[in-house]
Amino acid sequence: MPTNRTLLNHARLRRTLSLLPLVPVAALLAACGGTSSADSGSAAADELRLGYFANVTHAAALIGVNEGLFADELGDTKLTTQVFNAGPDEVEALFAGALDAAYIGPSPTINAYGQSDGDAIRIIAGAASGGAQLVVREGIDSSDDLEGTTLASPQLGNTQDVALRTWLTDEGLENSVDGGGDVTIAPTANADVLNLFQTGELDGAWLPEPFASRLVLEGGGHVLVNEKDLWPDGEFTTTHLIVRTEFLEQYPDTVAALLRGHVAAVELATGDAAAAKTAVNAGLEAAGGKPLGTEVLDRAWGELTVTYDPIASALKQSAENGVAAGTSEETDLDGIYDLTPLNAILDDQGLDTVSAGGLGDE
Repeated sequence: MPTNRTLLNHARLRRTLSLLPLVPVAALLAACGGTSSADSGSAAADELRLGYFANVTHAAALIGVNEGLFADELGDTKLTTQVFNAGPDEVEALFAGALDAAYIGPSPTINAYGQSDGDAIRIIAGAASGGAQLVVREGIDSSDDLEGTTLASPQLGNTQDVALRTWLTDEGLENSVDGGGDVTIAPTANADVLNLFQTGELDGAWLPEPFASRLVLEGGGHVLVNEKDLWPDGEFTTTHLIVRTEFLEQYPDTVAALLRGHVAAVELATGDAAAAKTAVNAGLEAAGGKPLGTEVLDRAWGELTVTYDPIASALKQSAENGVAAGTSEETDLDGIYDLTPLNAILDDQGLDTVSAGGLGDE
């Protein structure tokens, strides 16, 4: 069983990896041009490599893959998928040329954009709002009870990690990306948190769904902070869809096909909750996990909103939070969005278009 020291060493290692300069890798990617065998300048790629998580907050991806919505729209373009635990690992894969598009949270996206001087990626759609909570053990009823505890986040620098560090700092509790402080934060794979919580290795965790619901319903924890309570109108970006800039420019038809499948997945999620939850559970199982019990899935589903709106108004605050948490540097976000393909699809289908909030094309 991992000890707190082991978890802390893992956190330090992840900090080293996550904060490495990535621009040289991005330059290498631009030079080698990915793995598609399509002719340069072709509007459709031979292959689209898509990353996502086995999380309910990635419902649009799970539905799109499981229901064949992406494959139907992509036609002759082969869809290859890869499942990740958290965003920083996806960024490494994108920069290494192993992915073309990814469902991912705002904090790793901001880091990728900043570390590549705005060249590597673009946000092309929203995917989910909400669905993240700090769940703690019995006896912790306020921030005053957290001193000396060990809390988990999915990965150093991921969206929930930044949210946890930001909230702790606002509550006057010192924490550090190097470990130590009033509260120790131990980046831990989502799938491992429940067992560590049940055995007392962890006192709580800031997690996305369905892992927060599992900690409550299966681990006996309770919610200390629901992240949506910290944002105006409860709306903030948990997940959005990004693409390598080079891939977007070279294969616009493939990106448009991906977006049509994405919109179809969102429409299913918002129009037929029962069918959507069935598809999500099947998608979780296909991604290598176990289907969720009805109670866990219903609770998790009720905590989030599946949406193609990227909620651009929240991105600047996410960037500021990352700087304050010490997991990212100050980043100029101008140009990070390219919502033009999405809005063309939405307009064509008679759906409401979305805003880039002055941070890119729409």
